[in-house]
Amino acid sequence: MFRGRTQKDRESEKGKKTKAFDCERSEGKSGEATAMAMAALRREGRRLLLSPTVSNPAPAAAAAQSSAISPPEMTLLGVRSISTQVVRNRMKSVKNIQKITKAMKMVAASKLRAVQTRTENSRGLWQPFTALLGDAPSVDVKKNVIVAITSDKGLCGGINSTSVKVSRALHKLTSGPEKESKYVILGEKGKVQLVRDSRKNIEMTVTELQKNPINYTQIAVLADDILKNVEYDALRVIFNKFHSVISFKPTMVTILSPEVAEKESEAGGKIGDLDSYEIEGGETKSEILQNLAEFQFSCVLYNGALENACSELGARMSAMDSSSRNAGDMLDRLTLTYNRTRQASITTELIEIISGASALEG
Repeated sequence: MFRGRTQKDRESEKGKKTKAFDCERSEGKSGEATAMAMAALRREGRRLLLSPTVSNPAPAAAAAQSSAISPPEMTLLGVRSISTQVVRNRMKSVKNIQKITKAMKMVAASKLRAVQTRTENSRGLWQPFTALLGDAPSVDVKKNVIVAITSDKGLCGGINSTSVKVSRALHKLTSGPEKESKYVILGEKGKVQLVRDSRKNIEMTVTELQKNPINYTQIAVLADDILKNVEYDALRVIFNKFHSVISFKPTMVTILSPEVAEKESEAGGKIGDLDSYEIEGGETKSEILQNLAEFQFSCVLYNGALENACSELGARMSAMDSSSRNAGDMLDRLTLTYNRTRQASITTELIEIISGASALEG
């Protein structure tokens, strides 16, 4: 026989629904508390990783902390954001360096045009001496003076190292038990390299030669100073001869003293052609050779300084161009690394948000 629900049945059913709702609320609150606890743990870990000064914990606590935080969790606790900032700072530094190298290349190119014209004009000064007196690089004398022309500034490739290597090789060839070989160095970079192992053989150094535009008057005074303070039988001037922006050739020119030149003339060398000329003014052959040696040395030194300056500017242009290209390649790699790191950080944050929402939904 069917009976309707009594008041007591309705009250018991209402009590069951109330208990189920309270249970769902408690579960929701526990899930929300768990998500909040996880977020607090992440913030605390991030604060510990980013804090500049951390007091030394006890050994047991330090061991527990190091064992509790694994490398994947450290990545999630803020290491990615730190690496992103480091990459961004590195990209900024590379961009600034690239701007400097491009500016140095433009400055070297503007200076090269003027120096190249003067260099080509100066080649006609000492070439007639070679045609008249000849060049005797293999002459064997007792007193050799090696005049190495280098630059005062760096960042120009291997131009100075080339001159120093040739100077050292020539010094070994011209040295001996009864021979003496000395250095006269023009330029700070050559001085720095040769002073390491040949300090006692350096007779004279000249720096800041290219501080002002090179002119013949300045070089003539310098050549006269060298001839007065150095005893020599043969002067061997070493410089880099300019061919193009990317090409230069180490060159050596030999200037003999009047005494050695006269001996070579008597021996029937190239200098014997002077006898075919008529000398006017009552000057002797030795006086003519003395004047020619002094003038030849000043002309060779002037042309060598200009050739080396032109080669230096060309080498600096090439070096700065290579540096700018390398900076661009490095910037591309850093940009790729930065984008990957940033995308990985965004993906991690999205995973955290989705995980928290799933925890809240229960």
